[in-house]
Amino acid sequence: MGYVFPPAPMPSLPILGTQDRFPVRRIWCVGRNYAAHAREMGTDPTREPPFFFAKPADALVPLGGDMPYPPGTRDLHHEIELVVALHRGGRDLDAAAARDAVFGCAVGLDMTRRDLQANARKSGQPWEMAKAFDHSAPCSALRRVADGGLADDGELTLRVNGAVRQHGYIADMIWNVSEILQHLSGLIELAPGDLIFTGTPEGVGAVVPGDVLQAELSGVGELKVLIV
Repeated sequence: MGYVFPPAPMPSLPILGTQDRFPVRRIWCVGRNYAAHAREMGTDPTREPPFFFAKPADALVPLGGDMPYPPGTRDLHHEIELVVALHRGGRDLDAAAARDAVFGCAVGLDMTRRDLQANARKSGQPWEMAKAFDHSAPCSALRRVADGGLADDGELTLRVNGAVRQHGYIADMIWNVSEILQHLSGLIELAPGDLIFTGTPEGVGAVVPGDVLQAELSGVGELKVLIV
């Protein structure tokens, strides 16, 4: 048996300290996981159950670099996030199993066509075209948990053209990593290769071609993106 055309390359991320790469199966994202960001988006930041959306694995931009400004929008926004990578999966994980499932962490950007998202909200339509477009998930290399890469109290900072736009702490998440994985594994079966973007702190805003985005998660990694 053969394929009717050559399969696409496997999306993957580099791993700090090794020549190996992490094969990416799926990308799941958590919405409104910081109270201040929920408020700036006009919603109530109460501890309601988390909700999730997806990006295709080939939306990754490993190690950053040039990111084309996407078509169909005039309001492209940055959202800096802790990204966790799983080397184990399962259903209905408990807290210990959820934590053991994490292979490593990275810093990523959930790029968003905000005008398309706002229009979808108003009309009750899905968010996919606002979130799941090409090049919408720049991500740094992974730092393994074994090397100190699980950033429970890490500090997130995003600069645009040198000026701080977003700043927050992983400890401020409404749902922590173990809780996110517990909830998500109750909805789907998690699997090795899954990435989870865990939500963004306040300060999201628009970028335009020529802007340089520098994302940093203390103790984990850095990412630099040029909007072209």
